[in-house]
Amino acid sequence: MLEIILLLKRYFIENKLFILLKAKQLLTTILFFSILTLSFAQNATIKGIILDEKNNPIEKVSIKTEDNGTETNTNGFYSITIPANKNITIEFTHLSHKKVTSTFNLKNGEELEFNPVMSASIEQIATIIINSNRKKEVEGVITIKPDVIRKIPGANAGVENLLLTLPGVSNNNELSTQYSVRGGNYDENLVYVNGIEVYRPFLVRSGQQEGLSFVNTNLVQNVDFSAGGFQAKYGDKLSSVLDITYKNPYQFEVNADLSLLGGSLSVENISKDSKFTGIVGLRYRDNSLLVNAKETETNFRPTFADAQGFFTYKFSNKFNLSFLGSASINKYNFEPQARQTNFGTLSEPVALLVFYDGQEKDRYQTLFGAFKGSYFANDDLTLHLIASTYHTTEEEYFDILAQYRLGEVNGNIGDENLGEVEFSQGIGSQLNHGRNDLDALITNIEHKGDFKVNDNRFEWSLKYTNEDIRDRLIEWEVIDSAGFSIRPPRTSPNEQPYEPFTGPLEPFQNVRATNNTQINRFQAYAQWSKRSTLGTSDVWYNAGIRAHSWSVSGDDFSTSNQVVFSPRAQFAIKPNWEKDMLFRVAGGLYYQPPFYRELRDRNGVVQPDVKAQKSFHLVLGNDYSFKMWDRPFKLTSEVYYKNLTDVNPYTLENVRIRYRANNSAVAYAYGLDMRLNGEFVPGTESWFSFGYLKTEENINNRGYISRPTDQRLKFAALFQDYVPNMPNLKMYLNLVFNTGLPGGSPSYADPYQYQNRLPSYKRADFGLQYVLVDAKKQFNSGWKKPLKELSFGFEIFNIFDIQNSITNTWVRDVSNKRQIAIPNYLTPRVFNVRTTMKF
Repeated sequence: MLEIILLLKRYFIENKLFILLKAKQLLTTILFFSILTLSFAQNATIKGIILDEKNNPIEKVSIKTEDNGTETNTNGFYSITIPANKNITIEFTHLSHKKVTSTFNLKNGEELEFNPVMSASIEQIATIIINSNRKKEVEGVITIKPDVIRKIPGANAGVENLLLTLPGVSNNNELSTQYSVRGGNYDENLVYVNGIEVYRPFLVRSGQQEGLSFVNTNLVQNVDFSAGGFQAKYGDKLSSVLDITYKNPYQFEVNADLSLLGGSLSVENISKDSKFTGIVGLRYRDNSLLVNAKETETNFRPTFADAQGFFTYKFSNKFNLSFLGSASINKYNFEPQARQTNFGTLSEPVALLVFYDGQEKDRYQTLFGAFKGSYFANDDLTLHLIASTYHTTEEEYFDILAQYRLGEVNGNIGDENLGEVEFSQGIGSQLNHGRNDLDALITNIEHKGDFKVNDNRFEWSLKYTNEDIRDRLIEWEVIDSAGFSIRPPRTSPNEQPYEPFTGPLEPFQNVRATNNTQINRFQAYAQWSKRSTLGTSDVWYNAGIRAHSWSVSGDDFSTSNQVVFSPRAQFAIKPNWEKDMLFRVAGGLYYQPPFYRELRDRNGVVQPDVKAQKSFHLVLGNDYSFKMWDRPFKLTSEVYYKNLTDVNPYTLENVRIRYRANNSAVAYAYGLDMRLNGEFVPGTESWFSFGYLKTEENINNRGYISRPTDQRLKFAALFQDYVPNMPNLKMYLNLVFNTGLPGGSPSYADPYQYQNRLPSYKRADFGLQYVLVDAKKQFNSGWKKPLKELSFGFEIFNIFDIQNSITNTWVRDVSNKRQIAIPNYLTPRVFNVRTTMKF
């Protein structure tokens, strides 16, 4: 972290890129101090739809506070700004209805949805709303504001980009939207959109192939994230839950976001009778700006595009039906040409030169659709029925010949051959071939219920899933070094030219498998929640249990059946102290029944008897809310411990996971996560995160070694600021520092012999934005009149041009046959231009 701060200071002074930002203000803020003396108004927003007793919207309802006022439109929609951090009384009045009075106390920047029903006969007085986020804090869930997600810069801007600034969440590859949480891998995270589980493509091997995340940030209304100890209502995974809620629109609105990396467009609207709402989003992304900046020269032609829609129709005040749909096409065409990687030391520089022939063509096409019917029987009982289908067809075709030359570099300054390889230590070639096809159809049907009795709340679910997956995997690699074919690992060595070799020629790696697999799952959960008091303290209880039964069948093996039960519980207490403190404890037995990728072993063959990985979780947490500089702050701390059994060991290469599929290990993970968030600058939210993690596994009783996700230390900061004399000029800074992961060794290597760590991952992304139009700056004439928001700016990714690496390329030295690790560097410094607008 100190290294990043010193680099930041030097970069700003030397390049003078940000003369409008006072260096003293920026540096002291990063060191957790602020000396800002100017004070700005702090506001919150309340919006919603006002209905009558027949559930019809009411037009021209007058909404007034002491200092502000507005009225509803033809759809009954309203939005009003109120001062933050104090009690504000709002009156809702209409000639044909009785007055509604309500008092609110909201945090700065908070948005609250309030939908009162106006009666024709009785005056209504609502209760004071003190804090709308308390329920999430009790559950150990972090809530992230959508507007923050859309503003923060990153090579893969979006929800996942923001998650990486949270403690316990890691990813050392900015080209990927995948993430690991508290020692788990990428397959151990649940993702829901409007209560519907969503999936990722299966065959992706590297971050630059991924394209778009499923979540479209322009459609997002709410983001909740739990890093562990989550309730029984969430599914059977070992690490985390990301719970996304898409918008139910209140009015017509258009959002657009354009940059050199692509663009997005969303349109939302509501019918005149307020029964039908819809929001549609289109996205296009071109990663060539990032990939072409890497050291490998390529002809790179990517096409990543998708369309999503969320629609709701209200048949009555008791029943509505919604549809969530998505279609995406990701094409990845890659023709590498040449590469030069310089490494070693100043006194002994070494370089790898590679010349390529061939290409890679990948295609991922996914279709997703889900219907959700909701029946509101009364104020206490709600019933849901969900049916969804996910279909993906994926192709990976590649034939790439790489001819390399490894040697010493001319380091004589002034020499015309400076930087060129003069003495070759290794010469060879490598041919990679792949023909991988996958077709997966996943169908779900689920019933959910929610019933309240006094202070008790009961939730339950029954779910059936059918997974039909057809997969063909053909990959082989041939390596030739100095004219001699390299034998496969763990076979008799080729000692030519010293000894004649008479064995058959074999590929260095060879994976061939064809699988037709069907998995049927039955899942159910029931949980109970209650809010009560213990003496003068408020307490919350939650207890639940999940059951999961599944069977695996296929053409080449008999059916395998298994059942697991997962009990979970949470307890939280808020003492009646002068300081605002909340304590919580959560624990349980968590299972992860194997998904298709976890059933395939290193040779690509499905092993149907793979057991569910099991983990005992214990999480202790504390939230301390306080004021500093008369602004709100919160310090969140959690310590956790996981004991894992029936672990399915794996290797991690870039983002591809290959399992052993034999449950041959036990493991543990423990750590500390801390996050301080608040208004370091008035009117903006920023935070600083720290995480410590240790996770190890014992494979076949050979002893404990670090797991591939053993990310020991993590520091991150997300900082928002603006120029005091120019509040429309805004700055966004995203800092991440992760210590190195175990890895970089060949995928076939024995992990007990290769326990080296990759270098630490250090990255800073910077964005500067000038706001021409926003909620506080509207225009009644001219070309800006139809705009609700408009901003222009630029972003600098990897501002310090740090060479991070995610994997190594292994080549052989001719003289002594040793293997040398050549780092595969990620993206360098990249400049991007961006504009956002709202109509």
